[in-house]
Amino acid sequence: MPLRHRPFRADIVGSLLRPRTIHDARDKRKRGEIDSIELRRIEDNCIREAVRKQKEAGLRVASDGDFHRRHWFMDFLERVDGVEIHGGLPVKFHNEKGEIEYAPPRFEVKGKVKRSRSLAADDFVTLAATARAEGLVAKQPIPSPMCVHFRGGSAAVSRDAYPDIEKFFADLAQVYREEIAALHRAGCRYLQIDDTNLPYLCDPALRENVRKIGEDPDKLPSLYVRMLNDAVNGAPADLRIGIHMCRGNHASSWVAEGGYDAIAEEVFGSMNVDVFLLEFDTPRAGSFAPLRFLSEDKVAVLGLVTTKKGVLETKDALRRRIDEAAKHVPLERLALSPQCGFASTIEGNALSEEEQWQKLRLVTETAREVWGS
Repeated sequence: MPLRHRPFRADIVGSLLRPRTIHDARDKRKRGEIDSIELRRIEDNCIREAVRKQKEAGLRVASDGDFHRRHWFMDFLERVDGVEIHGGLPVKFHNEKGEIEYAPPRFEVKGKVKRSRSLAADDFVTLAATARAEGLVAKQPIPSPMCVHFRGGSAAVSRDAYPDIEKFFADLAQVYREEIAALHRAGCRYLQIDDTNLPYLCDPALRENVRKIGEDPDKLPSLYVRMLNDAVNGAPADLRIGIHMCRGNHASSWVAEGGYDAIAEEVFGSMNVDVFLLEFDTPRAGSFAPLRFLSEDKVAVLGLVTTKKGVLETKDALRRRIDEAAKHVPLERLALSPQCGFASTIEGNALSEEEQWQKLRLVTETAREVWGS
C-alpha cells in the first residue's frame, strides 16, 4: 500500500469542545472588550494545548479543534467571493429525547465564484507549527464544495452570473484547487473534506426535499463525485486526502437516517480520495455491507465511537464491530475514529471535555490492540 494511503489506525475527525476560555474570549470580543488580535492569540494558545492533549491521548494525527471557527462550514464558505448566506433552512434535528429546531445557513451564489483570500490556510499556521513540534501530523478539515450546491440546488445559483451551470462548477473547483495548494504550501499533508450532503441522499425524507428544489436525488451522487474529483484534481502527490461523511451533528442531534447503500457504488468506487471516514456509531448508519464497493486502494475509517453522548463504549464491543466490518474490507484497509467531531457548531455536543478525551484514548487503545503499534 503506498505511503499516502496507509491509515492512521487511530484517527480524529476534527472539531473539539471549545474550552471555556474561548467562549469567554468570544463573548468579550462581542462586547468590544478585546480586539480580534487578542481573540486570535487566545484561540492559538488553546490550539497548542489541544494538540498536546491529542498527543497524550495517543494520537499521531492532530486537528486544531475548529477553535478559530464557529461552525464547521460557514466560516470557510462565507469567505468565497460570490457566495452569500441568506437565511437558514428549516430543519428538524433529532436526538434521543426528541427534536430541536435549528436553521443551518443557506447559501446563494450571487456573483462569480473566486478565491481572493485565504479560506483556511491562515488558520492552519498555528496547528502546523505545534503539531510539527510535537511530532504529529497536522490534519486540516474543510467543508466540501457540494455544500454550496446542495442547500439550494442549481436554482440558488445566479443565472446572470452563470447562465451555464457548468461554468459555476468549474469556478468552484478552481477555488478549492487554489486553497488546497495554499494549504500544502503551509505544510498540510492530511486534508479532510467534510460532507453531509451525500449521506443525506440516503434518507428518503431528505431525498424528497431535494426534489422540491428541482434536483434529482438519483443524479446528484454522480454530480457530487465529479465536483469533489475536480476540486482535488492535481493535488500534490504527498497530500493524503480524506472525506468524512455524516448525517448531521449539532448539539448532540442529527438530521438524516439511512445506510450508505444508495450512494456506495458511485462514491466508494469512483471518488478520488485516499480515506473515507464514515459514521457507523448507531443503526441509523446501516450495515457495513456497502463497504464492499470500496476500491482496492482506499481505506475506511470506522466511526464507531459516538461524539453525541459521554457514555463510553467498550473495547470488546468496538472489536466485534471491527471484525464485522472486516468481512467486507480487509482489516489492513480499516482504521478507527470517533463518528464525527465533538463540536461541529460552537455550542458543542452534550458531553464533558474529560469524556471527550476518554473517548479519544479509547480509540487509540483499541486501535493498538487491533492493529498493533
